[in-house]
Amino acid sequence: MEENEITLGTGMGPLKFGASMDEVRALMGEPEEIEESEEDDEFEHQAWNYLEEGYSLYFDREDDYRLSCIETDHPGLRLFGEPIHGKSQAAVEDLMSRHEYNNPEMERMETGEVRLSYEKEMIDLYFDEDELQFVNFGVFISDDLEVQWPS
Repeated sequence: MEENEITLGTGMGPLKFGASMDEVRALMGEPEEIEESEEDDEFEHQAWNYLEEGYSLYFDREDDYRLSCIETDHPGLRLFGEPIHGKSQAAVEDLMSRHEYNNPEMERMETGEVRLSYEKEMIDLYFDEDELQFVNFGVFISDDLEVQWPS
């Protein structure tokens, strides 16, 4: 099992969405820092930052603080078995479309980065100067907004 392999809707390597904080701690050890959401955030959450590994793990209060989202810039990042860190936007779109995921939304940020979003697949990919820098991906949510924890 490749530890930096993203499985859409499920997690990354041994980290599975729906894991409790204790389960994550057992796998990953203590985070280097824990951030609490701001007062005015729509969703109360904690972010556990593993700076050395390049992961931020998000736990939402309304999901009983189960792991619901991962953000990572790990250089070993893989999707569908292929390394994607540093890849161009066209290469990533091609990889997604070979797996039947099409029509992403694209947004150019004020900072000049490009965000490629596959909304249904719950993954955002961020490019700077046409190189993939980091991804943010989460547990699937159904059309009626039910969280689809992996079994």
